[in-house]
Amino acid sequence: MTFKALVASKSGDGVSAGVVDFDENDLMPGDVTVAVEYSTVNYKDGLALGGKSGIIQKYPLIAGIDLSGTVEASTCPGIEVGDRVVANSWGLSQTHHGGYAQKARLSGDWLVKIPAPLSTKDAMAIGTAGYTAMLCILALEHGGIAPDRGDILVTGANGGVGSIAVALLSDLGYRVVASTGRLEESDYLRELGAAEVIDRRTLSEPGKPVAGERWAGAVDSVGSHTLANVLAQTGYRGVVTACGLAQGLDLPGSVLPFILRNVTLAGIDSVNAPQAVRVEAWSRLARDLDLGKLARTTRMIGLADVPEVAAQILEGKVQGRTVVDVNA
Repeated sequence: MTFKALVASKSGDGVSAGVVDFDENDLMPGDVTVAVEYSTVNYKDGLALGGKSGIIQKYPLIAGIDLSGTVEASTCPGIEVGDRVVANSWGLSQTHHGGYAQKARLSGDWLVKIPAPLSTKDAMAIGTAGYTAMLCILALEHGGIAPDRGDILVTGANGGVGSIAVALLSDLGYRVVASTGRLEESDYLRELGAAEVIDRRTLSEPGKPVAGERWAGAVDSVGSHTLANVLAQTGYRGVVTACGLAQGLDLPGSVLPFILRNVTLAGIDSVNAPQAVRVEAWSRLARDLDLGKLARTTRMIGLADVPEVAAQILEGKVQGRTVVDVNA
């Protein structure tokens, strides 16, 4: 039996990807087989299909770090035929065939049952980006950052993590300041709940080691000088969550925010997060995320469109979330 899959192959010094007929017998080992319905395009998918950062570690490989669908076969305790499930990261699109396919075989330990009222499409409109945004919010809450503490900054706000973070934080009662390089899209961010939109250039250049206190907390998906400036402007006992590196993987900052203001820098890892944390994050997403706002962040594409969108996401040209209908 064959099915459609987007397979990444090594081509000289680069990576090429195309839709092929894939034989089910060539799937990798796993105790659960999923009839995939949707995947999505994250920044990490853009890096993978662009041959960046060595994300794909073996070729050829079905790309896509996310998937959602319905279980069609399982020997994993607790996972039954007919369950609606979501998988984010783990080894998908790195060492194991990923979600850009109509079928996946993988470890049941990688799966989370999709909580009501979320659909399989909603799960991929959220995807790793939205799941990461919720991990950031859990870290802010763990650090004691309640809505009455002050403004929360979201950098890279027009992207996937940023869009979902703005929507979630605003609905939880926080006053959200959104930082973006696309000020012409400010109305979109205000519709999601941003109280204020600022130009990313105010944060992206080298700044002072410690500056005036502006933020009670922050969700940063940018890194580099932006993250250093966010830390320098965070108030006493504030919390900054770091989950991305769109500007760079360096951190040209100072220890002063940590030792003068007791600021916490919380690293956010979505790839290997324990199962209990994943279940909590998805439960909170089902409870706290406004599905109307989620729909406003989302567009739909087919498998053949993924390489083009993956390139656009690296160029900062993609707004919000992109869902891939693998059966389209």
